[in-house]
Amino acid sequence: MIELAPATQYRILSSVKSLLAFGHRLGYLAVDAGRALRLPPVRNRLAERILPEADVQRMISLEKNTRNRMILTLLYASGIRVSELCALYWRDTRPNTEAGQITVFGKGGVTRAVHLPVTVWKQLAHLRGEACPDDPIFRSRKKGGALQSIAVLRIVRQAAERAGIDDPVSPHWLRHAHASHALDHGAPIHLVQATLGHASITTTGRYLHARPKESSSRFLAL
Repeated sequence: MIELAPATQYRILSSVKSLLAFGHRLGYLAVDAGRALRLPPVRNRLAERILPEADVQRMISLEKNTRNRMILTLLYASGIRVSELCALYWRDTRPNTEAGQITVFGKGGVTRAVHLPVTVWKQLAHLRGEACPDDPIFRSRKKGGALQSIAVLRIVRQAAERAGIDDPVSPHWLRHAHASHALDHGAPIHLVQATLGHASITTTGRYLHARPKESSSRFLAL
């Protein structure tokens, strides 16, 4: 029997609970059997998955492969999900003032535009070469089509190992790093929310709670 992690248990039970409630509202179920179900408490471990800026910069700088370095850079600079990165085609890029932007088809079928810093935009433009608009930005060398998420995971894991990071770093950790570091440097929370494509600002606010800058402990005589 497979023992699921608490967070996985919570997601599964929450989905079942929502399904039963939905069926009751539509009249398919006489009673909402899931109402009595109490979801297990889940410890928030977000802080454990936020890399220091120095670690992220080391991952990027030590990557010698141009395509792979661009993958790491774009994941961090834009905060996009790995599925959104793999779905990018050159037609999704557009100049914007002195830099540029990417158009992302994200979670929940929502499309958003993400502005890129000048340095990142120039690196991306250099990577394009003679590629056509309908070519994927990150192409699989073996199959020729768009790179798959599992391949990006391998690239990120290898970069983390090369940088001396022992944690099981995934592409999503670079998204966490983007949000946390941007807020650390004074980015407005609503701007980070829009960049990441969060439906609720409460989700973005988790990063503020994960790495607080103040505590009442400084008022104690220690």
